[in-house]
Amino acid sequence: MTELKNIRNFSIVAHIDHGKSTLADRLIQSTNTVSDRDMQAQLLDSMDIERERGITIKANSVRIDYKANDGQDYVLNLIDTPGHVDFAYEVSRSMQAVEGSLLVVDATQGVEAQTLANVYTAIDADHDIVPVLNKIDLPAAEPERVCEQIEDVIGIDASEAIEISAKTGLGIPDVLEAIVTRLPAPEGERDAPLKAMLVDSWYDPYLGVVVMIRVIDGVVKKGDQIRMMQTKATYKIDKLAVLKPKMTDWPELGPGEIGVFTASIKQVRDTKVGDTITHEKKQCDKPLPGFKPSIPVVFCGLFPVDANDFEDLRAAIEKLQLNDASFSAEMETSAALGFGFRCGFLGLLHLEVIRDRLEREYDLDLITTAPSVVYKIHMKDGTVEDLHNPADMPDPTLIDHVEEPRIKATIMVPDEYLGDVLKLCQDRRGIQLDLTYAGTRAMAVYDLPLNEVVFDFYDRLKSVTKGYASFDYQFTEYRQDNLVKMQILVNEEPVDALSMMVHRDRAEMRGRAMCEKLKDLIPRHMFKIPIQAAIGGKVIARETLSAMRKDVTAKCYGGDATRKKKLLEKQKAGKKRMRQFGKVEIPQEAFISALKMDD
Repeated sequence: MTELKNIRNFSIVAHIDHGKSTLADRLIQSTNTVSDRDMQAQLLDSMDIERERGITIKANSVRIDYKANDGQDYVLNLIDTPGHVDFAYEVSRSMQAVEGSLLVVDATQGVEAQTLANVYTAIDADHDIVPVLNKIDLPAAEPERVCEQIEDVIGIDASEAIEISAKTGLGIPDVLEAIVTRLPAPEGERDAPLKAMLVDSWYDPYLGVVVMIRVIDGVVKKGDQIRMMQTKATYKIDKLAVLKPKMTDWPELGPGEIGVFTASIKQVRDTKVGDTITHEKKQCDKPLPGFKPSIPVVFCGLFPVDANDFEDLRAAIEKLQLNDASFSAEMETSAALGFGFRCGFLGLLHLEVIRDRLEREYDLDLITTAPSVVYKIHMKDGTVEDLHNPADMPDPTLIDHVEEPRIKATIMVPDEYLGDVLKLCQDRRGIQLDLTYAGTRAMAVYDLPLNEVVFDFYDRLKSVTKGYASFDYQFTEYRQDNLVKMQILVNEEPVDALSMMVHRDRAEMRGRAMCEKLKDLIPRHMFKIPIQAAIGGKVIARETLSAMRKDVTAKCYGGDATRKKKLLEKQKAGKKRMRQFGKVEIPQEAFISALKMDD
């Protein structure tokens, strides 16, 4: 049993690529939590896709035993969090389970977009924050400038910031000491009724659902009968363990400790993240506040390439939903694509990651439709319909008007890039609400249509500001605008997966961009393919994909010119016939690339 004063729970927060996972590796390695032969880079990033892209997607936890300079033994529970805005939900959850944070800032790049967003999440959770300057061994490092920036922009005292290099291991002992001396111990009553927060859960094919908890009060042991306060379900704990990244069986978890248990729970759906866990017999009086549920922002359809894989896709989506509370799905059908699911995501990176995981972990071939938001269609007879998928748009003659969701976006950006950001927001039909300065950073507040943001607003914002802008938004209201449905026709057949809602003023530009893009993406066939964008019956843009042709005149040398002409005419007639019956194969990559508009 570990005493409360010897426990420290902390997370590592930082912008993307500032070295969170590498620092976690060094802390694990320097305390011999994992033997050298089992050590590998990004130890806590367990998914293939995390290792491949070099990003953290799921927050992961590890328990470290550390003997401090004062001779006492401490237990450090570390949660490594993602840096991307799409996974901000993971970050906010992890923050609630710990009392302090290490704020890692790259000493060469300084405070960046998600540094701010994530550190504010930590401040909202009442964390004590220890600034850490990483990559101090690089020639371009400027620790003094970055410390000033931390103080000016975030408002945290950085006079005692720890200078480290997570790659070489320089300064790691100082970080461990700072965790023990500068971060608070957790609080909790050992004798009170059990109160534990459900931080995360995932599905394990051998153990069933594995639930990660943070105990606030009381003690939980193997064999206890527990109750989930939100879902009212009761279970018996079969296995209690702590993560040293691998699961290690543990006799009991007391206040302030973080661990995992299994209890023959069949579906991840039965474990609501943020739920309060208590004893069946001796319940705590009131549950923890929990988390506000994540709201999906982007919707798109996922369909199996082979219709026979539909049941496999359903099973895979159910398993993924076990692990990812922020991903929602419901069934839908499409004329061109058959049965599939309409899925909601937190953003485009989230969409890509889920799609990659479905393809990789469950061996599925998928088609993804254009991302869209939910529109409200007001009909002339006074009824209102929700439109999730542009392909289901009712007959335009019956529609009175269409309303689209608007958001209030807050963008923080160094003032040298402000002009580009304002232009980007104007281009996306934004209305400026406010513009203020904090030091050398401008804060612009805009009213923007959500459908302009889900495409690739974030990518564009990052590129025009060299990655320095931070972007945060909340939904405000639905508002009427002049929106129309644009269809893409390939070989004169509509491709419903590519139909989208656009503003009438921008339809032609969008249509032309889409046709040009598809022309490069669709492989050439043996016949000529027209690619058109149309609103209703009116074509607003067209590109023609020329045919591949075999050199039929290769064998003709010498002789009369009519011999060649005859062969060419014959080829032409064949091509014409082919085009009437030819099927155009649109590869999966073409769909995804076509949807990233303004590259």
